[in-house]
Amino acid sequence: MPEPIRLLHFADVHIGMENHGKIDPSTGISTRVMDFLLRMNEIVDYACEHDADLAVFAGDAFKNRQPNPTYVREFARRIKRLAKQCPVVLLVGNHDIPSMVQKASTVEIFQTLEVEGVIVARTDRVHYIETKRGPIQVATVPYPMRQRLLGDTDTRGMSLGEIDERLREEVGLLIRNLVEQIDPDIPAVLTGHFSVSGAKLGTERDVMLGRDVMVMKSALLDPVWDYVALGHIHYHQDLNKGSYPPIVYSGSIERIDFGEEGAPKGFCWAEVARGATTYKFVELNARPFLTIRVDVRGQDDPMPIILRECARHDVTDAVVRVIITTSPENDQKIRDREIAAALEGASHIAAIMHDVDYPVRARLGVERPEGLTEMELLERYLRAKEVTSERIEKLKQAAEHIFSGDGWEG
Repeated sequence: MPEPIRLLHFADVHIGMENHGKIDPSTGISTRVMDFLLRMNEIVDYACEHDADLAVFAGDAFKNRQPNPTYVREFARRIKRLAKQCPVVLLVGNHDIPSMVQKASTVEIFQTLEVEGVIVARTDRVHYIETKRGPIQVATVPYPMRQRLLGDTDTRGMSLGEIDERLREEVGLLIRNLVEQIDPDIPAVLTGHFSVSGAKLGTERDVMLGRDVMVMKSALLDPVWDYVALGHIHYHQDLNKGSYPPIVYSGSIERIDFGEEGAPKGFCWAEVARGATTYKFVELNARPFLTIRVDVRGQDDPMPIILRECARHDVTDAVVRVIITTSPENDQKIRDREIAAALEGASHIAAIMHDVDYPVRARLGVERPEGLTEMELLERYLRAKEVTSERIEKLKQAAEHIFSGDGWEG
């Protein structure tokens, strides 16, 4: 029996995410961007140390479609090093696609320069690849763009739901077309960048471009595939766990915000064999995100309680936010500078938030929004959105001018 082909599957690098970081003067690059690049270093190192035969990148190299040239250079350096170890398939994701079909994608430069060992997958097709441990087939399905799939379809009069259903049908048809091209005697991998029905969604909803197409899981269940390598959704998950083939989102390689605070980040390592593929998730050393919550309502001196709660947590190298539930009486006793000093060692303090529990002006004996003033409603809304206290005060000042009819300039 042939030796399994060692495949490294990763996705959603999103280089360019700069939130919760600062510019490193030694490199001129955001510390958060460096986090993503360091995770790529870990991936390439693993591929070399474990003698990978093939790497499949399932889309979304950058945060947006017009990345900073420095970020393009840094991504290219790492892909070039990976390609020295094994062939690399670069699938085009929604963040890689240009706004017009005629324009080049952000990863197309690898194809233009004919970088050895790099295959840019911008179209739906089957690639036959020779690896150190034998041949493999990789069928590629880039992000399903409406103008590409429905370019010749008259959608006038169709509802958005009808258009989405038509797109799902088109994606299903093209996947079935790829199935028909597969040699059943050679291991086969399908890689796609799209959402699949039943998948757990995450923070990527905040960074996706435009409306999303939901592909039915049934379209991927053909046993001709030995592994389905997906990108686009940031949570690692196997949609066909316990059954064949594995239908796997590797997830993103770094945390984007506090919505991913507890989510592991990494890539997948598969040993692909005809009808007998196995894989594992390899966790990366992603930047920790930590929320510290403390309730000091009714406390005469809130600061010792807050500082003790901060001391209970290991904030080393973490992006930290502190959420303090307090009352109007002791809110003024909270000293943010002392709290920030207690968080020494954190990579970044995202926020020190005061969730002030104001007494409600009750009407009809119940707590209703109608019982709040305009300013109270505004403040509750902003705190629910986790806006910092300093920012809330500025917005309240602006609102006072607007509510009074004076207007606002600033």
